[in-house]
Amino acid sequence: MVTTYFSYSYITRNLKQSLTRVEQQTDVAREAAYYKANIGKVKTVDDFMKDYRLYHYAMKAYGLEDMAYAKAFMKKVLESDLNDSKSFVNKLVDKRYQEFAAAFSFNGTATPVAQSDDQTDEMIGLYTATKKSQVDALADDTNYYNAKIGTITSADQLLNDDRLRNYVYSAFGIDESKWPRDTISQVLRSDPSDPNSYVNTTFASQLTGLNAQLAQAKSDVSATNTKITDYTAQLSQPGADVSQLKVQILVEKYHLESYTKSVSDLGDQIATIGNFVDLAGAFEFSPDGSLPSGVSAQTAANVTLTTKAYDDSKSAVYAAASPLNEAFAIRQFRTAILTINSLQTFVSTPAVYDFALGAVGLDPAKVSQDTVEKVLESDLSDPKSYVYTLKDNRYVELARAFNFDAKGNLTTPLVAQDPAEVLDIAKDYVIQAVKQASPDQQKAVRAQAQKDATSYQEAIAGIDSVSELLDNRKMVDFILVAKGLDPKKVSSEFLEKIFASDLSNPKSFANTQSDPRFAEIVASFNFDSKGNVARLPMMGPQKRDQFRETQANYLQQSLEQQQGETNPGVRLALYFQRKAGEITSAYDILADKALSEVFRTTFDLPDSMAAMPIDQQAKFVDRFMKITDLSDPTKVAKLLNRFSAMYDIRNSQSTGQGQSPLLNLFQGSNSGLSDSTYLAIAKLRSH
Repeated sequence: MVTTYFSYSYITRNLKQSLTRVEQQTDVAREAAYYKANIGKVKTVDDFMKDYRLYHYAMKAYGLEDMAYAKAFMKKVLESDLNDSKSFVNKLVDKRYQEFAAAFSFNGTATPVAQSDDQTDEMIGLYTATKKSQVDALADDTNYYNAKIGTITSADQLLNDDRLRNYVYSAFGIDESKWPRDTISQVLRSDPSDPNSYVNTTFASQLTGLNAQLAQAKSDVSATNTKITDYTAQLSQPGADVSQLKVQILVEKYHLESYTKSVSDLGDQIATIGNFVDLAGAFEFSPDGSLPSGVSAQTAANVTLTTKAYDDSKSAVYAAASPLNEAFAIRQFRTAILTINSLQTFVSTPAVYDFALGAVGLDPAKVSQDTVEKVLESDLSDPKSYVYTLKDNRYVELARAFNFDAKGNLTTPLVAQDPAEVLDIAKDYVIQAVKQASPDQQKAVRAQAQKDATSYQEAIAGIDSVSELLDNRKMVDFILVAKGLDPKKVSSEFLEKIFASDLSNPKSFANTQSDPRFAEIVASFNFDSKGNVARLPMMGPQKRDQFRETQANYLQQSLEQQQGETNPGVRLALYFQRKAGEITSAYDILADKALSEVFRTTFDLPDSMAAMPIDQQAKFVDRFMKITDLSDPTKVAKLLNRFSAMYDIRNSQSTGQGQSPLLNLFQGSNSGLSDSTYLAIAKLRSH
C-alpha cells in the first residue's frame, strides 16, 4: 500500500506535472473550457448564480462546494464591499468567503471618473511645475538677450537668432505670422526722428487718417446705440409699428457690430504702428542694417526698456505662477473636476479645461477644442491612434491624465495596478515582513513595513510601463517580498522575460515556471503586449488575474479532492502547503479545522485539545511551531513530511480506506473545532 508520506512527497516533487494531468482530465478540461467561454457573458450576481456550471465551478475553486446550496448567503458575500470592515463578508471568520468575494468585481470595482485622486494630484503637481518652468524660461530668455544683444552687429544678425527675434517680437507686440521679416528688418533700420525714414513714410504717416477713422467709428457706435435705445423705447408706445421697429433695431444692431469691429481693428492698427515706431527707436541700426563704428545695437537704457516691455508682454505668465493665483486655480480645479461627467462637460468647464491644458504646457487660446476632444478620445494602447499622430508628448500627457473612452464617456483610470491589487500587495508585504521578525521586533517592523507600503501605493500610481517598473528595484523587491519570494534570487533579466510573456499561452516563459507566483505577479498588472499601461478588458465580472486565480484554484482543489478520495492525509498535507503562506498567527491555524488537524497530527497532540480555551491552544501552537517558518517552503515541506509519517501511524494504514472522518474538515463548519473555540476566535477577529 502506498503511504501518505510517499504519495505527498511524490506529488509535491512533481506538482506541476500532477496539476497538468488533472487539467487534461476530460471532465476538468470540459468545465474549465465552459467557464472560460461563458464567464464573460455574466453581468450581474443573479446571472452568475443562475448558471449552474459557472457558479459551481467557482464555488469549488474556493473550497465552498458544500455551500453552493446557500445562494442567498453567497449573494450577500459577492455583493459585500471588501473595503468596508463592517460589510457582511468581512464579519465572517472563514477567510474562504473573503477570497471568493475578492475573485469577482460585482462590487467595489473602480468607478469611472474623469480623474482618480492620484491623477488629480499628479496634474496639480504638473501644473505647479509647468508654471514655474515657464517663469524660469522667461528669466533664461532675458539672460540670453542681455548676454547676446551686445554682440549683434547688424539687423539681419538679430533677426537670424530665433531667441533674440522672438524676444524682440514679444516685447514690441509683433505677430510674426502677420508681418514679413523684410518689413521688420526695414523698421529696425529706420530712424523715427527722420520724416523720410521707412517707419514714418510707411506707417506713422497713416496715423492721422487712422485716428480720424477711429474717432468716426466711435461716434458711429455711440449714435447707433442711441438709435437702438430710441427704437426700443418706441416699441411700448401706443400705436407703434412694432414689426417695422423690430426690423430697424435689427438693422442698427448689424451696423453696431460692424462699427464695433472697426473700432477694434483701427485700435489694433494704431497700436501696431506705435509698436513699430518704438521698435525703430529702440535700436541703432543704420539704413543699410549695419551699426556705426563703436555703437551697440541698443543703448543701456533701451535694453532696460526692451526687457521691461518683454516682461510686460508676459504678465499673464507671471500672474498665473503667483502663489495667490496658483492656489486659486488649484482650488477651482479640485472642485470643478468632481463635476466632470463627460468629455463635453470637460471642454465647456474653463476651470478644468484651461487648467489641464496649462498643466501640460498648452495654450487654450491656441489649441482647438476639436483637437483636444480627439486627443482625449484616443486609445493610448494603439500606436496609430490620433494622439500619437500629433508627435507632441504634451498631448500624450493630457490623454493619460483623463479617463474618457472613444465616445467621450467616463471610463476607469488607466493605472499599472488596480486599487484593489495595490492594497493586496501592500497588505501581503506587511504580513510577510512581520512574519520574519522576532516577537520583540514586530512592532517596529510593522511600522516600517506600513511606511514602505504607503510609499509603494504612492509610487505605483506613476508607473506607465514595464520598463519603468523594473528600473525601480525598490518597488520590484517590495512586490517579490509581498509574494513571499526572495528578491536576492530573482534578477531583473528574469523578470523582463516574465513580463514579456503571453499569459494566454500555456507554453510562455511565465507559464512554464515551476513557481506560479511569477505569472500571478504579471497578471496583477495592467500592461499590454508592448509593456505599456493599458485598460485590459474584463471577462465579465473578473479581471485577468481573478480569472487566472479561479482556474488555478479549481485545478488545485480538483487535485486535492482526488487525492483525498484515496488518502485524506495527502489532501490535508496539500491543503496546509497551499495555505501556509497566509498564516500569520496561531489563531489562523486554530480558526481552520483542517490546518489545526494537521498541527495536532504532526505533533501527536490529542483531538481533545480543541476543547481547551483558545488562548491555551495558541500557546501550544507557538510552543511547537514557529509561524515565521511557514514562509519558508523548505521548512513547510519538512513539517509536512513529519505530518505524513504521523498521519500513517495514527491511521494504521495508508490507502484503501473508506471515506475518512477527516474529510469532514473540508465540509461544513461544525466539525473539528469545538463551539467554544470557534466563538472565541470570532470574538478575537472582531477586535
